[in-house]
Amino acid sequence: MRKSQQVHELIKNLALALGRAGDGSSDFDLNPDVQLPPSRKLRPAGVLIPIIAHPDGPRVILTKRSSALKHHPGQIAFPGGKVDEGDAGVVAAALREAHEEIGLPPNVVRVIGELPNHETVTGFQVTPVVAIVEQAFEVRPEPGEVAEVFTVPLAHVSDPANFVVQGRRWRGQRRYYYTVPYGPYYIWGASARMLRSLADRMTE
Repeated sequence: MRKSQQVHELIKNLALALGRAGDGSSDFDLNPDVQLPPSRKLRPAGVLIPIIAHPDGPRVILTKRSSALKHHPGQIAFPGGKVDEGDAGVVAAALREAHEEIGLPPNVVRVIGELPNHETVTGFQVTPVVAIVEQAFEVRPEPGEVAEVFTVPLAHVSDPANFVVQGRRWRGQRRYYYTVPYGPYYIWGASARMLRSLADRMTE
């Protein structure tokens, strides 16, 4: 399949998937005993799910966070972060952060749509922004935040059969979460949950 045809089919399939109805998600989805305060205030954030065309099929760009970071060191994450005062919204925040973290220029990104919001244990309401990277770019990891930039096949992370529920002790209780490992990369937590939301919509 020619690259242009692959991109056209990819955009069509993603648009259909993102147009399907569905609830938001949270880090507590698999832990129904957790009681969240109804008056809690969540901080808005945006992450980019950047997808690139590849001869072997589309691939998703992910990052490995620096081990020196205070929060979530060494974890696999999408480029993104909290909405700053100067951002026009969550999409602008996701694009800005992707530029800062991995050197992805906003002008080579075509935003396809958004997944429903995801609530994190750290008090953020994250909007996952799904986009196509239309041109090659020079990857420049931000040294203070990003240890590595890598890609995984979209086919792998959009197949619900590749997701596994695992658990660990957290704040004195057993906490369960999604994982979708790929090679040496242990993708889990919020990133895996957002990918599971995309996978569910792409396989409906």
